Amino acid sequence: MFHVVLYEPEIPPNTGNIIRLCANTGCDLHLIEPLGFSIHDRALRRAGLDYAESVVLHTYASMDAYLTEASPRRIFTFSTHHKQRHSDSCFQSGDALVFGPETRGLPEPIRQIAPPGHQLALPMCSTSRSLNLSNAVAVAVFEAWRQMGYPGSA
Repeated sequence: MFHVVLYEPEIPPNTGNIIRLCANTGCDLHLIEPLGFSIHDRALRRAGLDYAESVVLHTYASMDAYLTEASPRRIFTFSTHHKQRHSDSCFQSGDALVFGPETRGLPEPIRQIAPPGHQLALPMCSTSRSLNLSNAVAVAVFEAWRQMGYPGSA
């Protein structure tokens, strides 16, 4: 379906929630190192419950390694620095949805790996700074999945 890419995630429960999200939506999960935790972390396992076995999980030493090894067809980066709304984009099966670390977001060079029409933001109140990572991923994945007609859902 889709490829959720977490660039240098820092907080185990967020990644655990995203594991659960990926298991329930048919997405693969790609983690770009360095990680702020061990993938065997108890908080990660607790948040992901028993869903980890249901998710295709990949780790990469760097973004360059991900780009080389995974060879994504289309990349969408998500950042509060972008202007185009996620809902104004047309997603396709196999798209890579890239999100940054919780405390810093995606750095500029990583934001720029997506072409301008694929640099997306989630709308929020002008007084807000950012959404929680697992919430942002859920909003983006469900919009992309909705556009596809929710294939594989019950």
